[in-house]
Parts: sequence; C-alpha cells; structure tokens
Amino acid sequence: MNRNDKCWCGSGLKYKKCHMEFDEKYEQLKASGEIMPPKSLIKNKEQIEGIKRSAEINTGVLDEVSKNIKAGMSTEDINKIVHNYTIEHGAIPAPLNYGGFPKSVCTSLNNEVCHGIPDENIILKEGDIINVDVSTIKDGYFSDASRMFKIGKVSEAADKITDIAKECLEAGIKAIKPWCHLGDIGAAVQEHAEKNGYSVVRAFGGHGIGLKFHEDPFVAHVGKKGEGMILAPGMIFTVEPMINEGEYDVYVDDENEWTVYTADDSLSAQWEHQILVTEDGIEILTY
Repeated sequence: MNRNDKCWCGSGLKYKKCHMEFDEKYEQLKASGEIMPPKSLIKNKEQIEGIKRSAEINTGVLDEVSKNIKAGMSTEDINKIVHNYTIEHGAIPAPLNYGGFPKSVCTSLNNEVCHGIPDENIILKEGDIINVDVSTIKDGYFSDASRMFKIGKVSEAADKITDIAKECLEAGIKAIKPWCHLGDIGAAVQEHAEKNGYSVVRAFGGHGIGLKFHEDPFVAHVGKKGEGMILAPGMIFTVEPMINEGEYDVYVDDENEWTVYTADDSLSAQWEHQILVTEDGIEILTY
C-alpha cells in the first residue's frame, strides 16, 4: 500500500499512521516461515472499542451471578439472572439458540466439563463446584468469560481443582506476548496442570472472538512453546482451559447432545478470560 492510502484494517487512518509498521513485522515473520494469522483476525480501534463495551456487560453478568449464587437455587435460576441482566443492559445472551442451545448460559457442575444446560430440577447443594459460562452480544460485538463457584464448604479435592484450574488460566495468559506463538499458551497450561497431577481436555479449547462468537484460531490448552500461529497485535481470543482430576477424555450427553462429561466421572474445572493482544502486551477484556 502507499503510505498515504487509507489502512486496510478499515480504521479510516492513513496507512503510515496505522498498520504500516505492523505489516513490516508481519512480512518479516512470514518470510521466515512462521504461520501468520489472516489479517481478517486483526481488529481495528473501532471494533476493539465495541468488543470492550460488550465485555463490560459480560463481566457485569458474572458479577451479578456471583452476588446471588447459593445452595438451594436451581441452575435455571442462574439462567434467569443471566438472561434478565443481559437484556436489561441492551445486549443479547450469545448462547441462546446458538446451534440450537436452549438457554442463555452454560452451567456445568462437578463432573460436567462444559455446555451444561440450566434446568429447574438441577438444584445446587453444599459441596458442589459449578462453572458459569457467559457470552454476550452488544451492538453486534461478542464477548465471553466463565468463572468457577464453590457452593458452601467443598471437599479438599473440589477446592484444589478449582484453584489449580484458575492458576492454569493465569499461566496461559502470562505466556502471551505480542508476536509470540499460539503453542506458548498450551505449553504453559499443560505444564502447570500436569505438574499438579491434573489433565487438560483436548477436545475443546479457546477461540477467536469479537465479530463472531467463534472465530479462528482454535486455542489448544496443550502444546509446545514456539510452535503454531503467531499472535499479532489486534487479535482477540479466549483462554479457557478445562482441567480434569482424572484423564482428559470426555463424552457428550446422548440425550441433550450438549453437556460434556469427564469419561471417568472425575471432577472438572474451568475459568475463561477474553484477551486482546496489544503492541506492548495484552489486555484482559473479560473476567
């Protein structure tokens, strides 16, 4: 491009003021044989601001759940909290009707790995651990995050896996640097999980997000440092390791075709943040 042309990213800025330096670095790495992200995955300033507005609501939803979650309530009660808060803030629950998913949030208990469906007959009890996975659409922009909750006093095993899963998330995020490799995330997560005697689910992972619910790249939570796609400034994706107490194998419920369980009936835990890669580091968009 000519340095005075409008930038390819759609920002409206002159190329020299926007992505010219980015492209120089991009082309150098591409020439050296690195796997480069398609430029369609690079968000511009306007898109990033829209995604941040969505993310603010998404975090607010989880804060609202955190204030109200307790033993004796149903997972459908959680769904109502999520749905109502999201709608009241001018947004849309992204899971609702996505691929036929019937609710506004995923609620995954104990040996459920992900995609648990809220139900008025599933009652939280003392000792449960539950993942609440919230995704939001605001003005066409998508955000996503999940938290684990301990219901009352939990067992030592449940307490530990919940905490280690969060440490795995933090290790994966700490590994992200501008122009680093996708495999760096998985390597960091896998090392921390296995060092503590846990396994990492392979069948599911993080994903690009922002203009769509699920974009490239697939973010595996196992891997090798220095391998995989380059993570360039402007990319937005989730880090959401699913950590199992036993083996990493899972299966999907035959009846509802959504809920994923550990194959050996062991406990599972997951935390999720949404990450923006910047020129000089990262920004965590959802908590």
